[in-house]
Amino acid sequence: MNIGSILRQKRKELKLTLKAVAEKASISEGFLSQVENDVSSPSVDTLFKICAAMEVEAGDVLNLAKQQEGLIVIRKTDWKDVELPHTGFVTRRFFPPENRKIIDSAVLVIEPGRSIPTRKNIKNSQEVLCVLKGSIELVHSNETIPLLEGDSVHYYSTPEKEMITNKSKRLSVVLWVGTI
Repeated sequence: MNIGSILRQKRKELKLTLKAVAEKASISEGFLSQVENDVSSPSVDTLFKICAAMEVEAGDVLNLAKQQEGLIVIRKTDWKDVELPHTGFVTRRFFPPENRKIIDSAVLVIEPGRSIPTRKNIKNSQEVLCVLKGSIELVHSNETIPLLEGDSVHYYSTPEKEMITNKSKRLSVVLWVGTI
């Protein structure tokens, strides 16, 4: 159960700061941060204090945690045709942000001649690209790597010097996985 991510989401929805909730719950701001990042688990008493500080029901938080999906299956028939926005690419993620703790993953659909920027503020991330359809070009540091359908690459991210581009004349589909 990811109680911490639910607490963070509730706190942000209520536009409350870590400091305000921690003070009202009589706990340290650092401990609340650890709880929200699922580094530490609160006791039942502390969970009730945190929830009371935000004026939310602890039972509701526990029910939300129980309902979180730990396994998501996406069948081929679930992938419908994609409407590409003006950016020329779509990113289809498997898990919602609050459930991504260690890895992130997505299917990238890239229109011909379009590029996908790298993730911001990520350092020392490992990433994997696997071209499912079409072809792409990965610019990584000072190297340009062409990847064809079926090719894959595993690398350490260099966000300031990285770009994924579809230089072909047809739509490209890429499975992307990266550590957080």
